[in-house]
Amino acid sequence: MNPIHSLPLAGFRRHRDWPVCTVLLLVLTAAACTKPPAPQAPPTEIPVTQVVERDEPITLDMVGTTLGAVDIEIRARVEGYLEGMHFREGSSVRKGSLLYDIDPREYQARVGQAQGQLAEAETLLVKADADVARYKPLAEMKAVSERDLDTALAQQGAARGRVEAARAALDGARLDLSYTKIEAPIDGLIGFSKAKIGDFVGRPPNPVILNTISDVRSVRVQFSITEREYLELMKKGAEDQRAGTKQEKRSLQLLLADGSTYPYPGMVDFTEREIDPTTGTLRIQATFPNPDKLLRPGQFARVRAVIETKKGALLVPQRAVQEIQGNYRVFVVGEDNKIQVRAVEPGPRVGELWLIEHGLNPGDRVVLEGLQKVQADQVVVPKVVAPPTTAPAAADSTPGR
Repeated sequence: MNPIHSLPLAGFRRHRDWPVCTVLLLVLTAAACTKPPAPQAPPTEIPVTQVVERDEPITLDMVGTTLGAVDIEIRARVEGYLEGMHFREGSSVRKGSLLYDIDPREYQARVGQAQGQLAEAETLLVKADADVARYKPLAEMKAVSERDLDTALAQQGAARGRVEAARAALDGARLDLSYTKIEAPIDGLIGFSKAKIGDFVGRPPNPVILNTISDVRSVRVQFSITEREYLELMKKGAEDQRAGTKQEKRSLQLLLADGSTYPYPGMVDFTEREIDPTTGTLRIQATFPNPDKLLRPGQFARVRAVIETKKGALLVPQRAVQEIQGNYRVFVVGEDNKIQVRAVEPGPRVGELWLIEHGLNPGDRVVLEGLQKVQADQVVVPKVVAPPTTAPAAADSTPGR
């Protein structure tokens, strides 16, 4: 073959192979530059807890103050200087025991004056009676005129009136004198005296109310409920009545200022006839026994009443519930270990738990921690954690409280 003729053909073959070489070179270069895929991260371990299902009593808590079964103010009913105090402040006193005495000399003098006036009136009455006794037979014999007899009778009536007035004045003076000795009207606990020996009492602004005695064998607790709570309770009672539910008088619990529960239940005495228009509340009074004398008037207390019992209530820990602009939701781990987002409607709080009205089912597993790190359809490894050991009882009926 002529070398001259073979040269263009060889060149043509080399040019024809260039696209193939280029493609192979690019493929090899891309393969060399591409990193191998990273291994997929294992699912995150998330603490979950199972929904608690149980019968839960729903309660209403009301703030109140304590009073004695009877609280009697000890008053100075006459004016004078306080001469004596015959009790120890803050102690128990017996009915009829002497508490205070006021300088009696002024009132003794009034008694003496009234006795003298009575004696004078009685003397005049004796004379008038004698005049009438003398004039009657004379008038029958026409020895004196009927006018003279009428005058004697009138003087006799006036004398009797003066005697009665003098006796009333003497009784009043003796009563005032008796008020200078102030005795305990009941058995009870007496407080601190508002007046001391030497003080002038019985006229404002000086002390008129000297002290207060309280019978603390039982105590009254006065508390208030809002108009809304009152309406809810009345509607609930009407529903129970229509359903034929037996209406029982429910006992009340008393929660003290230190958080403890008073051991003796109480009962409602009465309800105020009207709602206070200035506060929108209705006042209620209940009585609690006080055999240990633990309670005293003026203590702060919360009264707790069970208004209903929810059967099969569902509860979750409060920290498992997430709130966003007034909307509540929980993260539920399904059977496939995928996260589901559930909108829920919370009800009363029970210790560390929250009663859920709608949105959950018995047996659901809810995410307990790391709510900000999970999302819908995320696969997780659930780590079951026991729910808080909150004993059944005392669910506040107001959501969110």
